[in-house]
Amino acid sequence: MLKIRHLLVGAAAFGALATTAKAQDSSDHKPGGLNAVAHNVSKTAKKAGKDTKEAVKTAGGQTHQGLKKAGNGTKDVLKDATGVTSNAPDKNHKPGGLNKMARDVSHASKKAAVGTKHAVKNAKAEGHENATKTGKAAKDTIKP
Repeated sequence: MLKIRHLLVGAAAFGALATTAKAQDSSDHKPGGLNAVAHNVSKTAKKAGKDTKEAVKTAGGQTHQGLKKAGNGTKDVLKDATGVTSNAPDKNHKPGGLNKMARDVSHASKKAAVGTKHAVKNAKAEGHENATKTGKAAKDTIKP
């Protein structure tokens, strides 16, 4: 008799546990209220940021290809005009001529591009920080 009672109590407890676990399953739960608004704003901002980043990358790639093509064309024209086609390596050879000029131009443009990239990243980080502070402040003022 005692064993049956323990089994019944155990089954009832297991049933209650299963019901509670099912009731607490939050996989279908979506945020509501203030959290829903914050979620939607965040999602929209992320999508806009990703789209902007993709557009900038595409434009940068096209610019790089155009500059490379123009640089190679200019180098070919200068080689034809000057007759200097290569720097024959010898023991006294130091880089110079068209190749050195091309390297100097390339180095200067890369340095400028890196500076621009850092400026964009810093501005993006500052914007994110400001948006986070504003969002948290708004949430704090709205919450009771």
